[in-house]
Amino acid sequence: MVRLLLAPRFLVVHVTAILVLVAFILLGFWQMGRFQESKQPDPGRAGQARQQAPVPLGQVVGPEDRLPAEAVGRLVTAQGVFDREHQLLVADREHRGVTGFLVLTPLRLADGAAIPVVRGWVPRAEDPATAVPTGSVTVTGWLQRSEPAEDVRPRQGSLPEGQVAAISTAELANLLPYRQLYDGYLLLKEQQPPAQVAPQTLDAPPALPVRQKWKAPFSNFAYALQWWAFALFAVFMWYRVVRDRLVQERAAAADPPVGDRTPAG
Repeated sequence: MVRLLLAPRFLVVHVTAILVLVAFILLGFWQMGRFQESKQPDPGRAGQARQQAPVPLGQVVGPEDRLPAEAVGRLVTAQGVFDREHQLLVADREHRGVTGFLVLTPLRLADGAAIPVVRGWVPRAEDPATAVPTGSVTVTGWLQRSEPAEDVRPRQGSLPEGQVAAISTAELANLLPYRQLYDGYLLLKEQQPPAQVAPQTLDAPPALPVRQKWKAPFSNFAYALQWWAFALFAVFMWYRVVRDRLVQERAAAADPPVGDRTPAG
């Protein structure tokens, strides 16, 4: 059996099968590498959004747009009036080892839209620093994505009026009267004119790594599986070809040509 498989007439089949198998396996690993690269942050672009000079909010995102991933951490400016009547406190937020509240104040813009602004942190709900500045202000801050509300929603009903458990755009849309509410929120860095009394300023958010952009990263994963499936199919086809040839040769050996047969009697 082994000697027959190593016969010269089978070598072409074996070599072809090996080359095809290796090619398919390598192509699969190449596609899997592309998929892994698409999930890794690009160190050279980490924090790029934070390092850029502040730009007007409208140049980064609109009131009806979802906040792009690359805009998270971007320093922007916005001008408007703080809505004192709809200020909220975000409960159970720790700052430098102390649990307190984030002061979340909507900023009404000239076009009627609003963006939630975290003006800072206070240790008590009745802290005088929660007082809302009056008049037109220009704020500069970092864009942040909306927080998920699913994990804290059961607690929301137990909080006093005027407090929320998360800065969730979906939840805020039900609490605030604006027809247009920006996705996410603004973490205040500074405002002009400065407030006479203000909450404790929060530290700048950590720099978020910017991921490499691929049109469809999961397609690379699918292609890798596809190439490996082709490799398995190539092994199956090699087995079928070799088996069929062995069966044919054995049948030919067991049934010699008519001219070679010895007449009966």
